[in-house]
Amino acid sequence: MTILDEKYELSNGVEIPKLGLGTWFIDDDKAAEAVRAAVDIGYRNIDTAQAYGNERGVGEGVRTAGVPRDELFVSTKLAAEIKDHDQAADAIDGSLATLGLEYIDLMLIHSPQPWNDFRGGDYAEGNREAWRALEEAHQAGKIRSIGVSNFQQQDVESILQGATVVPHVNQLLVHAGNTPSELLNYCERQQILVEAYSPIAHGAILDNAEVQAMAEKYGVSVPQLCIRYTLQLGAVSLPKTANPAHMRSNAEIDFEIAGDDMDALRGLRDVDYGKHSVFPVYSGR
Repeated sequence: MTILDEKYELSNGVEIPKLGLGTWFIDDDKAAEAVRAAVDIGYRNIDTAQAYGNERGVGEGVRTAGVPRDELFVSTKLAAEIKDHDQAADAIDGSLATLGLEYIDLMLIHSPQPWNDFRGGDYAEGNREAWRALEEAHQAGKIRSIGVSNFQQQDVESILQGATVVPHVNQLLVHAGNTPSELLNYCERQQILVEAYSPIAHGAILDNAEVQAMAEKYGVSVPQLCIRYTLQLGAVSLPKTANPAHMRSNAEIDFEIAGDDMDALRGLRDVDYGKHSVFPVYSGR
């Protein structure tokens, strides 16, 4: 049994594989091939979003991957700009149609604010409206589990004010160098599973001498150490790659990070995302 066979159980009993394939920056015309390669290697958790512009390709990959649909866990995300019930309901149906799937395993609100106002204004009412549409789709069996992404504690609390379903998942930027411990603890108390996107810090962590030395100590690569770190935090890890060699390597993490090294990684701060700081999620807001 490898990490690719291991699963967490969401609060509603749905199982989710611990290691997934992130598809941000994978072009639509390359996505199907990437998904098929990942499934061939043993991945069963595939993550996309309306904003990635590759739902069509991801859906094609899922449909042509040669394993039964119910063995795959497919996630997508409602565009961050949608803060209205009817638009959200239409967009959910749009994702199902674009993916070409009868159901989605997990759908998230991509951000509590539109990207052009990330961590800005008050969209509490709009988020509750979008959440209501997700709850209805969940109730109707279109989506097996629902959640949020990039939500801080106050954003989750705001959703809960009108919710009949507590979010099953909060997908967050979590990696060595950026560990939001208080938010992780809050999610755990609420039985909200955290998914870690960019577990390798969008590549920014690769040059960190401290992390390099620790990886060497364990006889693993920096990406392997970083992925293992997020898993030992109790999160789903979603490294992004279209490269089958990297997919294989990312799953070769049959080792345990000792407690004092986990503490050292948890305490790391200040990762420079360089040119990627233009993206709201890496902007430090």
